[in-house]
Formats: sequence, structure tokens, C-alpha cells
Amino acid sequence: MAVLWGVSFDATPLSGVVVEFVKTARHFHDRGYEVHLDLGYDIKADKGRFFVPYRDEARLLPPWVRLSRLPGLDTVDGYDASLVTAVLQEVVEKGDVRLLPEVERITDALCARVLALWESLGVTRVLVENGTLPENIMVTRALQKAITVHGARHRLGRFVLWRDHDLMWQSEPGTGKYGSPPYPHVPPLLDSVHVRYLALHERARTLTRAWAPHVRDIDVLPNAFPRRPATVGPENLTFRAEHAVPHTARLIARTTRIIPQKRIDRDIHLVAALAPRTDVRLLVAGDTGEDPHEYRRLTSLARELGVTDRVVFAGWLAPDTDAAGAPAGGGHSVRDLLAHADLVSFLTSYDYESYGNPIGEAIAAKVPYITSGYELYPTVYGDKGFRAPVLHDDLPTPAFVNEVAQLLNDDTLRSATAEHNHRLGNRHFGRSSAERLLDRLVLTPMGARTRMSVILPVYNEAANLRAVLESLHDQRTSDGSGRRLDPELYEIVLVDNNSTDGTVELAKAFAAEHPDLPLHVVHEPEQGVSCARRTGMRFAADRSAGRPAGTASDDRFYLVSADADCQVDDTWLSTLLTAMDDIGADLGVCDYYYREEHFRDRPRLWDAISRTLRCRAVAFALFGGFPDGKGFAVERTAHDRAGGIEIFYQLQDGHFVNHLSDDWDFGIKVSALGGSRTYVPDSRVEINPRRVDHALEEVVEGRAYGSHGTIVMRDIRPDGEASAERDLTAEEALRAWEFSIKDFTPKNLLLPLLLDPDLLTTEPVREFFGASLADALRQRIAELVDEMRIVDFTPIHAYKTPSFRLYFEFADALFERLRAAVGDDIGHPPPLPPCLEEIPRDRFREFVAYYCEDRESGEAHDYFGNGGVF
Repeated sequence: MAVLWGVSFDATPLSGVVVEFVKTARHFHDRGYEVHLDLGYDIKADKGRFFVPYRDEARLLPPWVRLSRLPGLDTVDGYDASLVTAVLQEVVEKGDVRLLPEVERITDALCARVLALWESLGVTRVLVENGTLPENIMVTRALQKAITVHGARHRLGRFVLWRDHDLMWQSEPGTGKYGSPPYPHVPPLLDSVHVRYLALHERARTLTRAWAPHVRDIDVLPNAFPRRPATVGPENLTFRAEHAVPHTARLIARTTRIIPQKRIDRDIHLVAALAPRTDVRLLVAGDTGEDPHEYRRLTSLARELGVTDRVVFAGWLAPDTDAAGAPAGGGHSVRDLLAHADLVSFLTSYDYESYGNPIGEAIAAKVPYITSGYELYPTVYGDKGFRAPVLHDDLPTPAFVNEVAQLLNDDTLRSATAEHNHRLGNRHFGRSSAERLLDRLVLTPMGARTRMSVILPVYNEAANLRAVLESLHDQRTSDGSGRRLDPELYEIVLVDNNSTDGTVELAKAFAAEHPDLPLHVVHEPEQGVSCARRTGMRFAADRSAGRPAGTASDDRFYLVSADADCQVDDTWLSTLLTAMDDIGADLGVCDYYYREEHFRDRPRLWDAISRTLRCRAVAFALFGGFPDGKGFAVERTAHDRAGGIEIFYQLQDGHFVNHLSDDWDFGIKVSALGGSRTYVPDSRVEINPRRVDHALEEVVEGRAYGSHGTIVMRDIRPDGEASAERDLTAEEALRAWEFSIKDFTPKNLLLPLLLDPDLLTTEPVREFFGASLADALRQRIAELVDEMRIVDFTPIHAYKTPSFRLYFEFADALFERLRAAVGDDIGHPPPLPPCLEEIPRDRFREFVAYYCEDRESGEAHDYFGNGGVF
């Protein structure tokens, strides 16, 4: 039995931290995990629950959550709430180190109890909620020590998720409670192979990285909310009656801790301002016993404002049942309140909140909300386009009250607002986004002997997919024995990019029929092969890095890109693996080919294609080539060092689309960071000829991948019966070849030199170019670097202008060397653009620069085939 143990440093039975634990733990429970949770009563001193036994807390949680507690803490000599308070005040806040020996002694005692509990439960996964905020540095350090020991003892790999909801600069800022930046007495994040850190949003990740630059891997896991409207039904029909809320009254819901920082007084003032014009009620769901003084203050305020009968304090309600499962003790839940609410309120303090869960719950339940303009509201919600009245003053102003009254009383406006927010919320906070991240990090284990993950992006490939999967399943060793490649050495990661034709069902059926080869189906909702490839590679890379020591994680691990419309030769993987291991390369580039017999009746088309492939083979052998999504491998640490696949966006018909050259751009980044490339000619991929079969006119005109610098993949699969395949005319064949060689030369002969001009001093490169041309190119590249003030050519597309310029300036000499290396049929450079033919020779370089720099018209991109031909 797999076991997840979690701990909340919040020390309350029901809070946003606990609710998010339950939502996350639900994913583990659904995979068969036994789930345990320590509510942290014996951690945080200011909640008044130190050593207080659990009573009826379990009724607030789903029945599958078992309440847990570190055993015997009350027997640790000297460990109690007063010591925890003293350490926070003296060590953390003031920097007085005299208590540190006592801290270390108790830390070791606590660590021993953590390890004993984990051993007794058989813990295989740990989820720490808010463990960095230094409310109790003894428990934080004890957990860090226990993680190191338990992970090594049981060879668990990355078994801990550590999520911080609040950190020092955001929780109670300005009080000095946690010391001053950079918070020297706060235990630093543990840089460990066993831990993955989670932030709630990008801003939190940025700030955490600035504080803890030694920790590289921090993922963003936004709080997730079940996207299903809350509705009134038999199970909650009596909710209003049980809480003395008239059926006809407008109901404002507030789910919150009842403490001063939550500013419930604002809600009471709002109700008082609304009362003369609207029959309104405020229902506050929260523990009235957490801060009795604040509860008394609020009830007194309600009396003073004459709205005692309009304000209901309902006590605890169980979390949203959709997110967590039905509460163990029955009774009403937050979802029941949302079903009856007309508005949800979150008029909280400016600098107290780390997220704002009640807003997300309202959005998911299809209930409009009102909010204060708290510090993180723009980051989490406001900048995403959600609609709501926002309070920017200390107390509700007449303008704010009027806006709320309009929303309360206008059913059409309220419905439209809720619909808009609900639709937008699915995009940003759906449960699937959390599930995808957890799958990548911890929930989908990788085989102990796996050395390669084959990444296969797919979009409506049902017609081709079975053949492609069979070619991957039936891979052979490259030693000539004909033996099947050990299926434990690799896996397939199929990334579905919104297919509608049964692709996913076919893949799952294939996986069921072939259980010997792991096949994982993951989803990427953002359309585009670049996005799908990035998702697949991250899914594989993170799972590989998270494996325990002693498995194949000690060996080099490769992410291998494949295309769903291409088929690989039967020794493709084995040859690639052997070459990468033997050479130690970071990038392995495969050989891509068309079958000649497919073009038997189209000799002119085949001639243009074959000349291009011969040129490519020479250039790849010389420089190692650059990766093409059809088939390449990257070593995992090189992938991670480059930050993975980068997505570049461009405009097409007034809309942003992702750029198709992610594979080349990725190869450039890896190379620029010191990664080595190797060409593996015996690792072969057969290119699907459908582009030249069904979009021949675009190929001939150099528009196979768009125009004007916008490089995109158009779906050219024929609808219904395909048109007859034909050969090129002599004129078309010449145009197709000219576009192909113009596309080839800057990318394959000049780009490697721009990235590493010292290649021109090596013997093989000098032999290819000849000494005089090599020296001239090296000098000219140095001049371009100085003239263009370019530090390097690695940013996406920074290399294009200089490579185009070098082509025009050295075209005759470059083609002379290609004819010598590839064959006389390569011929001479295609004609210049007409605009350059008019330019005097003494000003040629000047106007070449103008032409290549002209990004307005995209003429240069079109001249060079706009990113690809064959």
C-alpha cells in the first residue's frame, strides 16, 4: 500500500491550507494511496492547541483522510508552546543564538519521532504545507533531516512535495516577526534530490527563487477548484431555514477564519449600507472560538449598526465536497452555502492573503464575488480578466455599495458575471492543470531501468498512429542479431493536443494490448506541436530526475523526439542510444529520408528532394546538424540546463500562434550552453511525404510552412479523396530546388559558424570550405558581431539576419564548395531578389543588410523559403 503523509503548519482544523492539502491528496487517493494528515496542533504556538487532543475534527474532512499526529511530542523534555514562542521571538526575530543548542537537541528528538512514524505507516510520499515560514524552526529542521534519512534508507527518489502558501516577506509584513531580509535565522530550503518545491503563482516562485537561489526546481501549482456550479437540491434544501436566512433575502457568503486580518467588519458595514434598499443577509462560516475577542468585537459592531438580525455566524462548514469528497461527519458544506448564495465576499486585508481561495471557489461554483483590492488580487485573479466589484478603500464607499447593490439586485447581470468568470476559471484553475503537474512530478513513476522516453505529439493522427506505435514497439538492437530491444529501456510519452478523431482511445487500446512497453498519454490543451513537445519532454525529464539512486537515474537519460506522421527504422532507438552513450553527446540528430520508390513516377520532384538530402548529409556530418522534431535525442541534464523547449509566439491573421521552429531553436540553446551535437546517420526516420503529395504548389512557391516570417504547420491532410499525385514541370522543379537550397544553406552551413566561429580553424571545416573562404568567413562574422552589436546569436531568430547576410555575400563561393562536396548537380546560386540585382556592386553589402533587416515585409524570409521546404 502506497502511503501519503501530510502536515499542515497552520494548526487549524479547517483553513485554506488544509483545504488545498485535501484537494491535492485527492489525486493520490484516487491512485490508491492511503492518506494521513497532521493538522499541526503541536507545531504553531499561537493557536492555543498545543498538545490538545483531536475531538471532532475528522467530521470536517473526507473519510479517506486519516488524522495523524507525531507521537510522544509531549515527552520531549523542554518542548512546549512557550519554547516555540521563545525561539520565534529570540532566535528568528532578534537573531539571539543562545537558544540554538537547545533548538538542535530538540530538533534531533523530533526527527527521531518523525522517522518512527513514517516507518510505522510505511510512508512513501510526503506533502508539507507551509513548512518554511519559521513559526517552528525545530519542526522544519526535523522534517528536513528526516527527509534525507528516510529517502536514502528506502531509495525513494523525489518523494516530497513542499508547498509554501506564505513566506516571510508576505506574512505579516512590517512586523519584523520573522527577522529582516534575507532572514538569516530561517532554515534555508533543503536542496535535495528528494524534494520538489511548489509555489502558488509566478510571483511567489520569483520571490522564492530570489531568496533561495540554490534551489533550481520550483514549480507553480495554483490552487484548483472543482468546475461545477453549486445548485440547490434535496441534500441542501433546508440550508437557509437552518441558518435563519429568509428564502427571499439576498445572501452574501463569507467563508473565513474569524480573525482581525480577515476584516469581516467591512462585510458588516456593507450589510448596514445595503439594508435600506435590499433585504440582505451575511452568513459567515468560520470558527467563532479561534479568536473570541474578535468574535465579540464583530457581534458588537453588528449591534451598533443595527444589523444583528442580518448577520449569521454559522460556525465551521466542511470543505467543498466536490474537491474533497463528502465530509466524514455529514452536515452541511461550503458547497451548500455557495448553492444558496447570491454573492461571495472576500473583503480581506491588503497584505495578509497569499491567494484568496474563496474567490476561486465562487468562480468554480458559478457565484459572483466581491473583493478588496488585496496585494495579490491582480496576480491571482484581477489581471486574468475576472469581473467583480473591488473595494480599494478601508470601508465600503457609496460608489462600492452602489456597485454591489446593482449586482445583487440585477439577476441578468449577476448571471452574466458568473458565467463569464466560470468560463475563464476553467482555463486557469481547473482540476486538470493540477493533475497534469502531479502526474509529471510524482504520480506516474518511471521504470527503474528506463533510459529513454520517446516523446510523440499527436493531433488527430488516428489514421497513422497504430503503424507508428508498432514501429516503436518492435524496435530491434543494432548489433545485427535481430533481437528485440529490451522494452524496459524505453517508454512512449504520447502528448495529445486536443484530438477529436479517436487518437487517444486508439493509443490507450494499444497500451492495453502491449503491456510490456510503457505508454503514457498526457494532454496539452494549448494548440501547437511546440507546446505538446515541451509538455512531453518536461513530463519525462521530471520523472526521470525524481527516481531513486541506484536505478537508471545514475546513467545518462535521453528525451527522444518523434513525429506521429513518420515511421522509424527498426534499429532507430538502439543506434541512437549507443551513439549518444559512446560519444557522450548532448544532442543526437537522426537521418531523415524519403523512400525513393514513392516518387518513382515523379522524377523531377525526386531529383529536387534527393539533392537536398545529399547536401544535408554532408552538412550534418561536418557540424553535427540541428534537431528536427521528426527524430532527435537530448540528454536530460542538457535539456534542463537549457530550460527545456522554448515557445515563441508570432501573429497570423491577427492572432498569436506558436512558432514551429522550436526544435531548431532548442538545439541552438543547448549548443550555446556548451552542449555537443552528433549526427547519427544510421538512426533513420522515414519522412511522411504527404506535404509534397498534397501541398505541392506551396512547396514549389516556398510557402510550405507559411510566409512573411510566420512559420506554422498547416494541416494538409486531405479531406475525403486525395487529389492525384503529379510530378513537377521543369520550371516548377527549378523553383522548388532553389527554395530548398536557399533554405538549407543559411541554416546548415552558416548558422553553426555564427554560433562557434572557431569551427573555421578546425581541419575538417577548413578542408570543406578551403582556407581562403574559411578565413574570409571568420573575419566577416567578427565584423557582423561588432556591427550588429550582438553578444550572441542564441536568442530565438537572432541568427537569421546575419545568416541571410552571409549567404548573399558568399553565395558563389559557398555553392562552389557544395558542388565539390556533394556533386555538380548542386549547380549555382539561385537568382538574387530583383531589388538586389539593381544595386551597384560597391553598395551590395549595405543593401543586403537593409533587405535582411526588413522585418516589416518579410521579403527575406520568403526568399529563403520561410523556414522549410522538404
